[in-house]
Amino acid sequence: YGLIFHSSFIGRAGAKNKGRISRYLSNKCAIAARIDFFSETPNSIFGEKLKEQVEERLNFYETGSTPKKNLDVMREAAKEAAALVKATDPDMEVDSDDDKKKKKSKKEKKEKKDKKRKRDSDEEADEGVAVEATPVKEKKAKKSKKSTEKPKKKKQKE
Repeated sequence: YGLIFHSSFIGRAGAKNKGRISRYLSNKCAIAARIDFFSETPNSIFGEKLKEQVEERLNFYETGSTPKKNLDVMREAAKEAAALVKATDPDMEVDSDDDKKKKKSKKEKKEKKDKKRKRDSDEEADEGVAVEATPVKEKKAKKSKKSTEKPKKKKQKE
């Protein structure tokens, strides 16, 4: 497990869950490092939320209580970080979920795709009808006697 094995989170985990929690902790550390690298304004909000998630996961392994979903926690942290950035620098523009264009739901995308497929298949069918209406000349295959006849093998008598 390397350095992560000496973490207090791993020490608190049961013997059978040490591997699980160490992988979970390493994943959260990787996410935190990426957030720190790419964020424009440094803050500890994401780190605190990720730490809470690791503690919730430890609690889950011990008691079985379900932890929060990662998506919900990250949205909550993003809102808090946006509010913090707005409070410290009011001139800076912050994109929020309300300002972004609403993405189409999966159902709407699927319906649009199905309509396009249907339209394309209808166009192909119309083209196929037009093609079938025009006579098509088939080439006659010439068969030679040599190619159609199979040579007979003679049985040898012993």
